[in-house]
This record gives sequence, structure tokens and C-alpha cells, in this order.
Amino acid sequence: MKLRLLAGACAAALSIASVAATDAPSAAPASAPSAAKPQYGAWGFDASGMDRAVKPGDDFFEYANGAWLQRTPIPADKPAVSLRLAMSDAIEQRLHAIVEAAAASAGHQPTTLAGKVGAFYKAFMDEARIEALGAKAIAPQLDAVRAASTRDQLAALMGRSNSDLESALFYVGIDVDLKDPSRYALYVMQGGLGLPDRDYYLKPEFAKQKAAYQDYLSKLLTLIGWENPQAAAKDVVAFETQIAQASWSAEQQRDPVAVYNPMGVPELEKLAPGFAWSGYLDSAGLGHVQRIVVGEKSAFPKLAALYAQTPITTIKAWQAAHIADNAAFYLSKPFADAWFDLHEKTLAGQPEQPVRWKRGVHAVSGGDCMGASDRIDCFGSMNWAVGQLYTDKYFPPAAKAKIEALVANVKAAYHARIEHLDWMSAATKAQALKKLDTYNIKVGYPDHPRDYSNVVIDDDDLIGNVVRAGAADWAFYRGRLDGAVDRSDWSMTPQTNDAYNGSLRDIVFPAGILQPPIFDPVADPAINYGAIGGVIGHELTHGFDDEGRKIDAAGALRDWWTPADAKQFEARAKQLGAQYSAFQPLPGVHVNGALTMGENIADLGGLTLALDAYHASLHGQPAPVLDGLTGDQRVFLGWAQAWRGKVRDDYVRKQVVSDPHSPRQFRVNGVVRNLDAWYGAFDIKPGDALYVKPADRVRIW
Repeated sequence: MKLRLLAGACAAALSIASVAATDAPSAAPASAPSAAKPQYGAWGFDASGMDRAVKPGDDFFEYANGAWLQRTPIPADKPAVSLRLAMSDAIEQRLHAIVEAAAASAGHQPTTLAGKVGAFYKAFMDEARIEALGAKAIAPQLDAVRAASTRDQLAALMGRSNSDLESALFYVGIDVDLKDPSRYALYVMQGGLGLPDRDYYLKPEFAKQKAAYQDYLSKLLTLIGWENPQAAAKDVVAFETQIAQASWSAEQQRDPVAVYNPMGVPELEKLAPGFAWSGYLDSAGLGHVQRIVVGEKSAFPKLAALYAQTPITTIKAWQAAHIADNAAFYLSKPFADAWFDLHEKTLAGQPEQPVRWKRGVHAVSGGDCMGASDRIDCFGSMNWAVGQLYTDKYFPPAAKAKIEALVANVKAAYHARIEHLDWMSAATKAQALKKLDTYNIKVGYPDHPRDYSNVVIDDDDLIGNVVRAGAADWAFYRGRLDGAVDRSDWSMTPQTNDAYNGSLRDIVFPAGILQPPIFDPVADPAINYGAIGGVIGHELTHGFDDEGRKIDAAGALRDWWTPADAKQFEARAKQLGAQYSAFQPLPGVHVNGALTMGENIADLGGLTLALDAYHASLHGQPAPVLDGLTGDQRVFLGWAQAWRGKVRDDYVRKQVVSDPHSPRQFRVNGVVRNLDAWYGAFDIKPGDALYVKPADRVRIW
């Protein structure tokens, strides 16, 4: 598990394509698209997806997308359907071709990068061997648990959670030191839960999911031959419920000041006695570390005391069940089906399991690990190797310069907006502008590829491949702990369909997200500004959201605001949070305005900046009207189209308690209702459902 504090990762459901500069003074600004046809509609927007029977002031998301939502079913093997998932499907098809070609030429234990990718995929697709092995594939890990007879030995096994299949009551990760950005730090955070969030254990509305989880653990324990599996599963869930009671909530964890508590190992042992910290750290390869940054400080003594008081038999059953859970995706059909039934069907509402080749592509290519708890995304893949193969084939180098040009336009709009803020003092503005100027834009793929030369991959040892790849990944991060920070580092693989604002003061646009509808080179510039401009502005704003604003221009955790300015920001953020907490994606299910605060601020800032940048691109000339729609209208529609999609109800219930992003309809409606230009563009009047009085509209950046 790799920890990314303040990464600002945006599971953005957005897509970007190779970007051309649209505001060169010598060209006609914001002109109509060329003869080449955009992917969506006549000028980059699929107007057939609109529901014009809906007033834009009542539900702008439905107005822009309602007809598409009505006619588009959610596939049985997915928890959602959206234009972003269409992008992911395109990436998946490309990756499928890559891994199939690699597998066709891979030997048993290859030495080339492509050969290793192919052998990993072949091992996943060898169902006969996987079925024959069954639980024997994880016998070494389970035998180690069975052999442990003391809490100290079990704590040492937890130390392997970053390099093997074990789980831990406390998770460690290595990231930039928030008080000294020139160095890395070791962070220790609360862990121990198998469900997505503590609310699943503590709130009655998740009783069904909690019961299903206990049944799932009972199945796993039965499959691995554990003694009294049903009783053991009940004990494990009771243990995790106590962990949940002691743990911080997701919104509490969002405070970077509260989760930065540096101390030495002796101080940690004094804070949280009852847990064998030295053995745990030794097993993680961190026995030499003198300084640790503790996250949820008040939870640590409670969790350590709980560990000391819980019967060893329960802790062993807990670890065995988690090993089986972490491995189940790669094991025989009874394990894999049980894993799907809980994680995807029960928790996300997805009726059918994807076909095996799709699961194989996911296994070998991995995903985004920032903030994720899903081991299938975060552990044991060949993700960076696949990224090298992907960008070699599908990412033209010229796209870097094109994206960077548009980023510069939005960044200039942010600079102007900060300069003209009416609520911020000159002293804080100067610090904000200094920070804005430090951002490093990264596009496509890392400058330095990851080295896989020492990773052994066998075409007949899937679990071994997973463990060796995971161990190599942890060795990479652990190995640089004592060195200087590498500002060229990436935290998302090139094939990832996302973007992020990182702790290195970097904004990263991987190759995987460089697709329509967010940017189409032949589409109307207004649509591109609403989409790609919106996501660029979103990522820039993350550096100044309720978490990011606590980091200064050097990347250090420091209060650089005047007290009056900080008070103004907090009041405006609180006002925005109250708006979002009133939203109900399902009857009685509310958005958590505190948990989603950073993403909501970034969305509001992103679209605000996109509109400013579009206006600047016109160079004082009027925007063209296309199919009766003004330039401003098309910017707003471009943003709304980027969020076109829908999800299953169970996925929504999971999202509102565990995801810092608001459901997609509110990433549209919650933003536009605070922008004065939207009211003029669509003639929004008092009485419309989304109408907010001018004095009550939230204006932050």
C-alpha cells in the first residue's frame, strides 16, 4: 500500500485528448471546428443526449444528459456507465492487444519487459493450473499464520503487508515529508478493516453489507480449511467492528495538520503500547528508521490496546481471512466468485463478473493506488511496465507540448483571478501567486521508466508473480526513503484514466486520460475549455482547497495565510459544504459535504477558471454561436458532458461514505448554481430548483 498524502487524486470521470493551442493571436479565436468530424456531435457535444424538456435551472445535469441517461443501460458487468468508462473500455482494448501480443512471444521465465508482461498475463489466463492449485497457492502465507503463537510474531507478519499478501492493523507508507519537502518520510496510518469504511460497521443502514461480509469471510475460511470457520468469521467481524469504533472517520483524516505527528520509535511505543512496533518495522524492512509520522494519533493507543486484549485465535483468523481476501481475485473459481459477490455485486451493485481476459488485463496492468484500499489496484501488478508498452504505442510525444500550452492558459487565468480577489489581502495573495508559479506539469508518462530487470515472472506461478511484483514495488519506495526527493516521480501509471495534483507540487495528466470527450482537436474550443480546461483548473485548485491551502510554495505544511483571510476562506468553504450536504443522490442518502470538501472546491474552481480562460482566448472578439448556443453555454455543456453517466444505487451508498468525490450529478449542478455567468447564459430565474440568490452563491477562487 503506497500512501499519498495530499495527493489530490481525482477519480475524475474525465478524459483529455491531445491538446492544440486555441488562442494564438494570429488565428481566429474560438472558431468553428474544421471539416474533420469530432468524436461527439457536430462540434464536440452530443446534443442528442440532451433532455430539452428539463429546464436547465431545475436540473442542468439532466438537461445536458437526460436523453442519453434514459436510453443507455448499465452493462451487467459494470457498476456504472459513463463516457469516462467508454474511455476506459478503449484503454482496455488497447491493453488487451498489448498483453496478448506479449504473451504470444513470452517464454516460461522471460527477461524482457514485454516478455514479463506476457508471462504474467499467461499465468492469469491458465485457469487449469489455477483451479488445480486452489488454496495451495497461498499455503506459505497461511502456514506462517498457523505457526505464529504470540502477538509479537503476528505483528511481525503484519509488517509484510506491503510486500506480501498479509494485512495490518497499522499501514506504513513512504511519501514526501510535509514539513521538509526535500526529504521523504515514513508515515504510519490506521488500518485493519476489510469493508470500505468504518461506517459499514457502525451504521444500521449497512447491516446487510456487514452480514454479507461475515458470510464472505466464512466462505474464505472454509475454503482454506480454517477451524470452525463460521465462528471465526463472526469473531473477525466483531474485532473489526471494534477497530472501526476506535478509528478516525474519513473526513477527520482529511486534515493534514491533524495527521502529521512526527515522533521517534520509542515515543511511538510509549503512545501505543501493546503492539510489537520493533518487530513490525523490522519485518517491513524499516528497522533502521528513527523518525515516523503518525497519522490518526488518538486512535493509535486504542488500536494497540485492542490488539493486546483480543484473543490470539481471533487475530490469526483475521489475518488468514485477509490473506485469502487479498489473494482471492487470483485464485480458483470458488475464491474468485466469492470475492466478486462481495466486493463488486454486494458493495457496488454490479450483477455480472467481467470475462476472464478483462480481469487478466486488470491484474497485469493494475490501476491508480492513490487513496485506494483495493489491493487489486494497489499491489502486485506489472502496472509501470505495461505503462511503458502503452505509451510506446499510443501516446505521440507532440501531445506533451499541446497539453502544456492549454495548461498555461488556465494557469494564467488563475493568476489573474487571484490578483483580483476581493476578499484576500495582498500578503496572502503574494504567497498564493508564488505557490501557483511553482507547479510542475507532467504529461503522458514519467521521464524515468521503472526498472523491472530483477523481477522474476513465471508463466505458471500467478500468486508468485503477484507477490514478487508487489515486493519489488515496496522495495523501490523503501529504497529511496533516506535519499533526496525525486521531483520527476509519478504516482499514476501512464495508462490510468485520471489526473492528479500531487505532494510534489505537480499536476499530472497520464496518457490514458488523453482522449475525447474532454479534448478533441477538431471540436469547438468552448467545449474543450469546459472539459479539459475544467479538469486542468480542477487540478490547479487542489493546491488551494481546504487541504492544499495548508501547503506553501516550497511544498511544506505551513500556515501562510493571514488570520483574517483564513477565516474568510473557512466561512466560504463551510457555506459550500452546507450546499452539498443538502444533496440527496438517493432518498435519505446525503452527500457528506465535509468528506467531499476538497473535490467540491476544486470543481468550483476548475469550471470558474475554464470559463475565464475561454474568455481570454477570444481576445476581445465575440464568441461564435453554434446551433443557437453561445460560447458560454457551450463551456457549461462541455463540463456537463464530461460527467455524463450513471451508477448503481449500491455504488452510490458506498461512494457517499468512502469517496471524497461527490456523485456526478452534483459535480455539475453543485458547481453551476454558484457561477453568475451560468445564470445569464441560460436565463435562470428565481423559482428554478437550482437558483441561489446572488448573495448566497459561493465564491472562493
